[in-house]
Amino acid sequence: MINFSLVDVKSITTDIPRSSFAEADLDQLADIILETGGIIRPLIVKATGAENYAVIEGHFEYYVAVRAREKNPRKGEMVNAFVISPKLEDLVIKQASAIRGIELLDKGGKTLPETTETTEIKKLESRLANLELRLEKQINEFKSELNQQRQQTADKIKNIEITTPKQISPLEIFNTLDQTKLTLKLINAGINESVANKIFTSIEKERKKRQFSSLSDVIERVKIPNGKTQKKGITSEKMVVILDIWSRINVES
Repeated sequence: MINFSLVDVKSITTDIPRSSFAEADLDQLADIILETGGIIRPLIVKATGAENYAVIEGHFEYYVAVRAREKNPRKGEMVNAFVISPKLEDLVIKQASAIRGIELLDKGGKTLPETTETTEIKKLESRLANLELRLEKQINEFKSELNQQRQQTADKIKNIEITTPKQISPLEIFNTLDQTKLTLKLINAGINESVANKIFTSIEKERKKRQFSSLSDVIERVKIPNGKTQKKGITSEKMVVILDIWSRINVES
């Protein structure tokens, strides 16, 4: 079985040394595949492990892909490859050798007459080239669709972040909200309007001196008139009730 895949260049190895090929050729073709977005003659590889592969055919193309990755790790991360089953290795090698030998030269340098075998090989090569082009087109379309989906997802997340109201902490409520908003929140927490206004008056007076450092600081400093004396505007028990109601309101909203 032969599967066409995008394979991580780092996961591929070959037993042919890089020195077998001219660096200038590798460099030139690496620039081309980075510009076009892929290699038009995929490697033929076999799996040697869970995510590891060895080159069977296309050693030059492999080193071109390696050079492309060296130039641009992001664009050159993956390479087109036919991944074959190990039991087909010998047949694939024979097929590749036959394709390479399509043009046979005699000793005088003239092309030998075409045989039925070479004609069939040429037809096979033509079909393979067409298949490669179709696969390359499908890959590019897939990449484009994937990029569009990623952008749409990013836009949705951004819109959610923009439209979702940011919750502020209870301490920030006591330190920043104006009279209308703070008294409304106190009323929603079960405090009558008259007392809520008195509490806000005390809060405003105290936070002009300095910001509240904690909810305990709010309890300690906020005082309201109680006849000729002053009493705590918000007791510890009342603060617990207020926080519980505010938290449930935030969850429901």
